Amino acid sequence: MVTLIIDGKKVRAAQGDTVLQAALGAGIKIPTLCHLADLTPEGACRLCVVEIKGVRGLTASCTYPVSEGLVVDTATPAVLAGRKQVLELLLANHPQECLTCQRNLTCELQRLAAEYGVQAIPCQGERRRRVIEGDNPFIVRDTAKCILCGRCVRVCKDIQGCNVFEWTERGFDAEVGTAFEEKLEQAGCVFCGTCVSACPTGALTAKPYHGAGLPDRKVKTTCPFCGVGCNFDLNVKNNRVTGVSANLTSAVNGRLACVKGRFGLDYIHSPHRLTAPLIRKNGLLTEATWDEALDFVARRLTEIKQKYGPDAIGALSSARCTNEENYLMQKFMRAVVGTNNIDHCART
Repeated sequence: MVTLIIDGKKVRAAQGDTVLQAALGAGIKIPTLCHLADLTPEGACRLCVVEIKGVRGLTASCTYPVSEGLVVDTATPAVLAGRKQVLELLLANHPQECLTCQRNLTCELQRLAAEYGVQAIPCQGERRRRVIEGDNPFIVRDTAKCILCGRCVRVCKDIQGCNVFEWTERGFDAEVGTAFEEKLEQAGCVFCGTCVSACPTGALTAKPYHGAGLPDRKVKTTCPFCGVGCNFDLNVKNNRVTGVSANLTSAVNGRLACVKGRFGLDYIHSPHRLTAPLIRKNGLLTEATWDEALDFVARRLTEIKQKYGPDAIGALSSARCTNEENYLMQKFMRAVVGTNNIDHCART
């Protein structure tokens, strides 16, 4: 451990930590755009600049390691002016479409611009080319709203392991894109949506949730599609699920999710979804109460067992059930019915 001074406050930090980590650990706020706690530091946005005694100029705190006796100031006039100028330069090459953007009121760039009082764009000039890709069912990519933070590059490469995004070109023409400007599905994208959860602006957005608006509340839940147990937040508006957000407190998956978990929840409000048990009567499936359905199943299982023996009955369980539910299924079949005829949809 080392001791350093941040804004006049003694702070203890582990050797190898960055100034940003030490400050955040001490409750001292430093703004960032390219930084994510679960990614390697990039130092791309330069918004986390601070003044360090003995170091010339402003320094990116997300890449500068702590050392014994380091003296750091995070809110001097020079630091605040530097951050504001960074925001002005980012906005000079950014579409002024906040009111119609999918990320309106949830955009990190928009929030920081308001926090630092950016009211005008003093720098005017040529803008980078704009490419909007939205011909796949899941992700809309707008290159004009990209601030080159590199978050999508790092989550795709370091966490998801797909390497779909990479830096291309240099200088003013630098941008984040796919190899040979291929479409996402051609570039090997599995549409997990991790890049969408990491993007601080409207450069990457979830297509199925466009136009849904801000949710009334978020409800943490467990994904129903398999037995891994991924957690995420359901965005709920007017008692309808309108989307999915990553929940970084999830011990199993963090910000990760598969394409089903991220985008496959439209079945919740499907008019074709079964909402009651069905029993075949006179050749037609008819709605029944749960008591009626369970009594019918119990009666038929007993009749079949008595007439043909327990091995005439089999059970197929599901990966969508919890481990406890699958355990009860096999226990019921072995201990109550008396057969080992049990199978599972995930068996290969």
